[in-house]
Amino acid sequence: MDNNNGIVCSDESGENIMSYNVILASKSPRRKEILENLGVKFEIIVADTDESSDIKNPDELVMALASRKGRAVLGRLGGEVTDPLIIACDTLVYSEGEFLGKPRDRADAERMIKQLSGTSHSVVSGLYVYYGGREACAYAETKVYFDKLTPEEIRAYLDTNEPYDKAGAYAIQGRASAFISGIEGDYFNVVGLPVNTLCKLLKEKFGIRLNEE
Repeated sequence: MDNNNGIVCSDESGENIMSYNVILASKSPRRKEILENLGVKFEIIVADTDESSDIKNPDELVMALASRKGRAVLGRLGGEVTDPLIIACDTLVYSEGEFLGKPRDRADAERMIKQLSGTSHSVVSGLYVYYGGREACAYAETKVYFDKLTPEEIRAYLDTNEPYDKAGAYAIQGRASAFISGIEGDYFNVVGLPVNTLCKLLKEKFGIRLNEE
């Protein structure tokens, strides 16, 4: 792996810059794109994990699932990567007391979109970071407001490929942007990776900041 990866760590004087072996524990193309746009070079390593849980609190649930993903990747590495910096994330849509993940099929996607139509909901992401034998978690929440959609609008959206691999059955950065009247919070959290929360977690817990070059 190329160590010149766009992440640096420095003391208050700006010296003692170090590089890291960054691993993104996700196959999400949206998380990959967001991290690339930050100028970070990284490797993607994914480990299959069980996403079932009895946790009812959305903040606690996403952090638990993100931790499960990150720790699974750490176990898979088996010491083969020197000083890995692992970033894992899990995102869920929370509406009317229900967690909305990726729809199973068209009928499930239609149910979700109808539930979101004309209301607000929360997009909650959990972050897990591992480095140097230490781990830390955080979460971010963004409120999203949907217009009231007509049956024709819903059918047309379901006819696209967009809803079926997205939590809550929609993509804020895609065709569904036409339905969204506003958000409160981090836009990138809704896309799939809460950038501001990630940067704060890296800085405050590990002394790591994104390269500002």
